Amino acid sequence: MQTLTVKTDRRTQLVDVTTQVQKLVAASGVENGICYLYVPHTTAAITINEHADPDVARDVEGALDRLIPKNGPYRHSEGNSDSHVKAVLVGASQSVFVQGGKLVLGRWQGIFFCEFDGPRERRLEVKVVPDQA
Repeated sequence: MQTLTVKTDRRTQLVDVTTQVQKLVAASGVENGICYLYVPHTTAAITINEHADPDVARDVEGALDRLIPKNGPYRHSEGNSDSHVKAVLVGASQSVFVQGGKLVLGRWQGIFFCEFDGPRERRLEVKVVPDQA
């Protein structure tokens, strides 16, 4: 397993980590298999979406902030309840197939680390497993 460090500079921020993950896949030597991505934080997440146009990530950030406002009727007293809710909705893990030593992503797809309680320095755990056949 490898760990990527992701630094964020906004409270809500989607960071494109596709290139870094692909480098780990290449370094693993796995030609065909699966790449597991896991975020070990309760106020961050991982997703796959369009990365050709950076406005898409900004639109997602804004939509999540509007749907789940920072100041709501929350019971959790740390002031980051919205961050926990966003992380639950987006999810802590993703799996991406590996073929020919490369991530199998659609033409416009990229992998995004989702920060919901930043700015912070976070971890993204990456494990590349070869096919067993």
